[in-house]
Amino acid sequence: MTRRIIIVTAVHGPSAHFLPEAFKSLCDQELPDGWEWHWLIQQDGTSDDVAPHVPTDDRVSFRQGRRGGPGVARTIALAHADGEYVKVLDADDQLPPGALARDLAALEADSSIGWATSRVLDLLPDGTTAGFPGDPEPGAIERKAVLDYWATHDYRAQVHPATLFIRRDLLVALGGWMALPASEDTGLLLALNAVARGWFSSEVGLLYRKWEGQATGQSAHTNAPERDARMAVVEARARALDHFQWRYPISSN
Repeated sequence: MTRRIIIVTAVHGPSAHFLPEAFKSLCDQELPDGWEWHWLIQQDGTSDDVAPHVPTDDRVSFRQGRRGGPGVARTIALAHADGEYVKVLDADDQLPPGALARDLAALEADSSIGWATSRVLDLLPDGTTAGFPGDPEPGAIERKAVLDYWATHDYRAQVHPATLFIRRDLLVALGGWMALPASEDTGLLLALNAVARGWFSSEVGLLYRKWEGQATGQSAHTNAPERDARMAVVEARARALDHFQWRYPISSN
């Protein structure tokens, strides 16, 4: 029986032209025998400017829906996520070879690990890449380690939420991505860290594209009052999950 990893991508018009490059990076992935990936592309909106860029492949599904932001688009895509694991991939990013297999190996080897992340390189407009310091030691990430670091480092986590690879049942139990105008992936990361151990790979697992149209580069993303509100609700959810002692796996102390 073939087991499946679901790749979830939210996309809107400005980033749609990057989809073929993301697809190529998926095609370059090698998985163990008995595993396959399926790519769920969910448009945030119903315009006609995304579909022409969607690859034609039996492993790719494309759907549209009313606009609600990337978190809403990813979460609605979970209705069709019929695999054991979910990997997030933004439309403008790429997976280096081996990324999926490393994430899979970490979670298959230890049932107490609920999610995985990896090192990131920025993909610059000229095609070069750039890293940055501050990665944690490779291996297991204990509960609350990311949450506590984030709260004391100007709301910046030491691992990147755009690299998340997650057990589907855990992702669904937490309600998917937060319904926020931004930082919805950080909200998910901190909720995951509040309830489950994670894993960090020091090998590069994502090429994070830097370009003028990306949402995180817009002035609205750094608007101070909104950012403070986003961070407040993100932290409150994670702290509440810890306070109520919800744990994954259920049998753990």
